[in-house]
Amino acid sequence: MTGIVLRLAGPLQSWGEHSTFAERDTLRFPTRSGITGLLAAAQGISRGQPLDRYDPLTLTVRVDRPGTLVRDFHTAGGGLPRARTVPTAAGGHRPEGTATVVTRRWYLSDAVFTVAVEGPASLIEEIATALCAPRWQPYLGRRSCPPDQPLLLKVTPDDPVRELREAVPLPARRADSDGLVAVEMISETPATTVAHTEVSDIPEVLGRYERRYRSRAVYRTYVRVPAALASWRNATAYHQALHNYSRSSA
Repeated sequence: MTGIVLRLAGPLQSWGEHSTFAERDTLRFPTRSGITGLLAAAQGISRGQPLDRYDPLTLTVRVDRPGTLVRDFHTAGGGLPRARTVPTAAGGHRPEGTATVVTRRWYLSDAVFTVAVEGPASLIEEIATALCAPRWQPYLGRRSCPPDQPLLLKVTPDDPVRELREAVPLPARRADSDGLVAVEMISETPATTVAHTEVSDIPEVLGRYERRYRSRAVYRTYVRVPAALASWRNATAYHQALHNYSRSSA
């Protein structure tokens, strides 16, 4: 097994699980389906194509900055002739003057996550190559959410989860009295003294008109990492540390 380390950061992110047309939710951490979509876009995999190639991957998410939950309002169908407005469930169209549909969309603002992706060496190599020259623009859950750079931090033949615990820089924060910083980790591996929940985010089909998912268990815990990973004078120093880390040998 080998792996890559991704940094998922940007002005907005959105990782929906139970979204409907009018209400688009987001979880507080990246979903497996969202990360799969990011990788599939980079590799040029069209909607509706099988996604089982990603089943061997294991994901571990470090919550570097949880971000702020924000809600945006969108409208669809306004200002159009009735025949061109949003169709109803019965297959017709709303009466004149009532055609505009309001949707509510949730986002995470200013969030940062670092993700360790582990899997077979051949698959990891294909993914890393695609992320360096993506076929289609990767995005953070929705097309309106492009990622900051750097996106791909490192390809490592060693333990990428250990990289999250010991090496990948964090945004600046205060250390505790022991000189350590507590960060939340979300993994697919059972462990003791952790919170456990089920999410429906393993994609089977991501077609234009059909989407199917399987459930998985995720385990949430806090780990304490060295304060040196988060001891930066300003944002410039933090980004320089990210650059230095991405250029260092695995």
